[in-house]
Amino acid sequence: MTVLEAFSTATRPIAWRRTTVFLARTRRLINRLIAAEIARRERHAALVVLRRFNDRELRDFGLYRSQIDFGLDEAAQERSRMQVGFRAAGQPERTDIE
Repeated sequence: MTVLEAFSTATRPIAWRRTTVFLARTRRLINRLIAAEIARRERHAALVVLRRFNDRELRDFGLYRSQIDFGLDEAAQERSRMQVGFRAAGQPERTDIE
């Protein structure tokens, strides 16, 4: 066995570990980017629907036309805070948030 062979076999586990960590981080990054795009499209779709409602239908929701953009942004921030809070507490995510 040469010195070169001994060196390559000794570093192989470290290289695999680094590759695995890199791939896991890349997968999480891609998942976050996809989730962000999905959330952006959902917000846009909700905004389009809310803008199509007339004033009476908006009042049924408790909104005025001037509150649509702000209310949608506020709801998205609240949902984000709740999701981060559930993950930080180690609890599973709830889908039936009241």
